[in-house]
Amino acid sequence: MQKFEEKKFNLPKLKGISEKTIEEHLKLYAGYVKNTNTVLEKENPKLGFEFDGMRNHEYYFSALENGPRDLKEDNELKKKIEKDFRIFNEWLEKFKNMAITRGIGWAMLYYDKKTDQLLNAWVDEHHIGQLATCEIIVALDMWEHAFVADYKPSGKKDYINDFFDNLNWSVVEQNFANATK
Repeated sequence: MQKFEEKKFNLPKLKGISEKTIEEHLKLYAGYVKNTNTVLEKENPKLGFEFDGMRNHEYYFSALENGPRDLKEDNELKKKIEKDFRIFNEWLEKFKNMAITRGIGWAMLYYDKKTDQLLNAWVDEHHIGQLATCEIIVALDMWEHAFVADYKPSGKKDYINDFFDNLNWSVVEQNFANATK
């Protein structure tokens, strides 16, 4: 069976998220890649947890690569968000409110090709709550390791705001373009 390889990410200095947090977070991601390969060799039932942990982090880190980029006004993703959620800022507020949820997990924006709609969803851990057949467009890691060292537990809201300030929307736009092909 083909082994999965750890991806390398070109991450600049980020607003609010320290280099030390990123370094530790990337080590955790490397562990998911290693554990996914180990689980596949042993046919262990933890594949969903390890594999989704690996993939979710790839979406997360990819969207932070090469520095922040604004969402283009005339982009298909922005048009789709406004069609499905009426106003971009209304979607963003709903997404951020979902992300502030108590507990660990992921705040996700998915695209469902079957119904041609964008969906916000909370994913517990890595694998509980993933929307089958939907494509990930935005993945926001809400596990403590992603923010507590820099923001403390009470700083979740600041972390979420900084994530969006650091977001490279061109990567997110490409996720959407790939999902709608």
